[in-house]
Amino acid sequence: MTINEQKEQFSFAYVRAICATANIIVNRPTVDQDSIDLAFQKDRCSGPNRSPRLEAQVKCTESAQGTDSHLSYPLELKNYEELRTTELLVPRILIVVLVPSNIQDWLSQSDQELCLHRCGYWLSLRGQPSTPNTSTVTVYLPRTNRFTVDQMTSIMTRISNRELP
Repeated sequence: MTINEQKEQFSFAYVRAICATANIIVNRPTVDQDSIDLAFQKDRCSGPNRSPRLEAQVKCTESAQGTDSHLSYPLELKNYEELRTTELLVPRILIVVLVPSNIQDWLSQSDQELCLHRCGYWLSLRGQPSTPNTSTVTVYLPRTNRFTVDQMTSIMTRISNRELP
């Protein structure tokens, strides 16, 4: 496996662990088309939409830049364009999982715990403006948008209530 394939697998495991704890079903499309890596479904929500759905593009990096308030990430233009569209029935988000630069530091485990090191952040790009850039667009993920069980539950509840993530 290449390092990029390892990052992809690790980021999917991180997202799946969060969703398993939040009681959210995760599906992986057979083909990564239209910038969708994972799809989510929450059964029996209390809102008007009983089975809200969400789709995500998932990235993994050890080299993201940031400040105390946000994380900056250079997203490929193709992904930016497909995530910013408003002509979607199912909302989409970007999830960026940060990992340490040394692969041996990505996780630790003992008899009591399994720790995945660093964390993920999410961002909805829906409705963002087009760009003259030709290869990447730097996006800014607020540190308040940490990808957690509570955040994912809240996102699915908003979608169930016909709101955006």
